[in-house]
Amino acid sequence: MRYLLAILIFLILFTSCDIFTLQEKENVKSDIIAIVNTEKLFKDDIKSIIPSNVTKQDSIIIVKSYVKDWAVQRLLLDKAKNNSSLEVVNEIDELVKDYKESLLINSYKEELVKQRLDTLITESEIDSFYKVNKENFKLNEELIKIRYLHISENINDIDEILKLFKSDDILDLEDLEKQELSFKFHQFNDSVWTAVDKVLLKLPFSKEKLLKKTKFIQKQDSLGLYLVAIKDVLPRNEIAPVSYIKPTIKQMILHRRKIELIREIEKIIVKDAIQNNNFKTY
Repeated sequence: MRYLLAILIFLILFTSCDIFTLQEKENVKSDIIAIVNTEKLFKDDIKSIIPSNVTKQDSIIIVKSYVKDWAVQRLLLDKAKNNSSLEVVNEIDELVKDYKESLLINSYKEELVKQRLDTLITESEIDSFYKVNKENFKLNEELIKIRYLHISENINDIDEILKLFKSDDILDLEDLEKQELSFKFHQFNDSVWTAVDKVLLKLPFSKEKLLKKTKFIQKQDSLGLYLVAIKDVLPRNEIAPVSYIKPTIKQMILHRRKIELIREIEKIIVKDAIQNNNFKTY
């Protein structure tokens, strides 16, 4: 009796396992979208390519296009593998190896630089760098120091605004600044250098007009009234003022420090390798 019971339990377990295995195979098979030779494309492989806000019809088109591209890539790769000479394959393998090594080395260097690079740059460093490299900082654009204002043509107290704008008194400009919410756009700080081309995007004046030192000019069109005062002009090919190229100088100083740090790291690595007998020359 016990013998028959044991056989019965074994048959149930074996049948259950067999059914489970078949179901698992069927599920896996149902997840396959395409097969090229021995390579399979599954539903999970394409989940990320379908945007969440597309229609069912659009998603079908996207999937079909992806499957076709995937198949073409697989087929081309197989053809390339079967028809490429050993020399070409070895050359490609070497290129891949070199590229991988370069990526790893550069990633390691960048991490070391991030940890050790001193990013603090003083004003005296900037001035010293500027003086030594002054001739390399010639302008390839025109600069101006400009004050401008754009107001609506129907704004109240235009005469008062004109009076304040034309004044060089800092208190008058402060009074004007208090009304900025009623202006379309403005710039009152004429102590900074600005590229003329950037200003031309805002003001309906010719470049020639803006490059003339003019105490005051104005222009009216359908969009309103434009007020402009040009304090100073720097033509193309002049030496750029240090205040204008300070961000560039900072980047150049940091780049120089980075190169020097990497060279120092390389020296230390070689020195340690020699001391530990990991690097020998014959």
